[in-house]
Amino acid sequence: MTTELRRLRNYIGGEFKDAADGRTTEVVNPATGEAYATAPLSGQADVDAAMAAAAAAFPGWRDTTPAERQKALLKIADAFEARADELVAAESENTGKPLGLTASEELPPMVDQIRFFAGAARLLEGRSAGEYMEGLTSIVRREPVGVCAQVAPWNYPMMMAVWKFAPAIAAGNTVVLKPSDTTPASTVLMAEIIDSVLPKGVFNVVCGDRETGKAMVEHPTPAMASITGSVRAGMQVAESASKDVKRVHLELGGKAPVVVFEDADLAKAVEDIAVAGYFNAGQDCTAATRVLVHESIHDEFVAALAKAASDTKTGQPDDEDVLYGPLNNPNQLKQVAGFIERLPAHAKVEAGGHQVGEKGYFYAPTVVSGLKQDDEIIQNEVFGPVITVQSFTDESQALEYANGVEFALASSVWTKNHGRAMRMSKNLDFGCVWINTHIPLVAEMPHGGFKKSGYGKDLSAYGFEDYTRIKHVMTSLDG
Repeated sequence: MTTELRRLRNYIGGEFKDAADGRTTEVVNPATGEAYATAPLSGQADVDAAMAAAAAAFPGWRDTTPAERQKALLKIADAFEARADELVAAESENTGKPLGLTASEELPPMVDQIRFFAGAARLLEGRSAGEYMEGLTSIVRREPVGVCAQVAPWNYPMMMAVWKFAPAIAAGNTVVLKPSDTTPASTVLMAEIIDSVLPKGVFNVVCGDRETGKAMVEHPTPAMASITGSVRAGMQVAESASKDVKRVHLELGGKAPVVVFEDADLAKAVEDIAVAGYFNAGQDCTAATRVLVHESIHDEFVAALAKAASDTKTGQPDDEDVLYGPLNNPNQLKQVAGFIERLPAHAKVEAGGHQVGEKGYFYAPTVVSGLKQDDEIIQNEVFGPVITVQSFTDESQALEYANGVEFALASSVWTKNHGRAMRMSKNLDFGCVWINTHIPLVAEMPHGGFKKSGYGKDLSAYGFEDYTRIKHVMTSLDG
């Protein structure tokens, strides 16, 4: 007996539509490895239609008051909260994530972030008007940029969609959002919920693959392209957007150093690092997966972390004892396994290092020690439940190792020495530095990196301002 697959559809101009040419792709639940839905494989005609809808809606939405935009976003937040169970179920089916953790750790922050941007809509501040030349008054206007082409990733499909559309819409822009081809279900459900709140064309969802995203970025209509994804994808977006000088917002890969000094609370560090490294199967650009430990506590730390890994459980979404679910897709499973298979002879797998189960894309919590700074697994993003451990001799070497990668998104320092913590936070070349913790985020604070981790900020007033442009207006006092 063949189970009929659910049919997901694009959301364009307030209507749910199949791809213009009827093409679809199967959507697979990574916890089972089985298809559960089909989604449009959108082409140029679909992108054209979505951009036209967003462009037509822009003048009206741009001219709404901040209070009106705030009211709309608050309604969306309330509606998401009211339908939380549906959103969590869709996200779990998308990703295989544990239902309980998705409900407690993702849905509430997501709703809070929408409410934050609802408030931010009414708090755009500028310098006061003034006469900087005799007889002339200068005013600074802050305006929305226009239509925004946005591409969300598969590791946090639901929350990353919020990070994209909420600030853009709060600022008065209109949006064409593409979810990952492996995780479109929760974004399509969001569109269904948003449909009753926003004017037609303000928010549009186009499903598809890499070519769909490319068509969006290269389209002449958007004033801004925003992507969360790999460095390779970000470089392609930046190159494509440069051809017509689009504004670009990039949140790309990470390789967060976790620097543990000899005076750290070892038990707390191990416990928190294990959670921050294995949560969401390590599929997080800020995950605590590259640990640097002072040589005097290295062996003790490795033994304790290996024990924590062996106590960490992965499994099906309805199992309340699991910390994380599967990797997102078979290619990601192959990539993670490949890093372990290619380990140099001097490396040692202290825990894990293997696939779990016969169905789905599960990988065991893994710890690898004995690594050198130029090893592949140190320099490149694994994006899986793998924590590496290196030893350092002093603060200078710790800083050298920490900064010695091409990524610069997040980092953490574990020490009781306040001066050392301040020195490290000053000199670590990363967009975020946590001290004696790792991975908490709040809507009020910016998230974004340097170097090959991209540019632009998510969350916070800084992220909101990224979706605006500044205009100088000068008027004569004689007229």
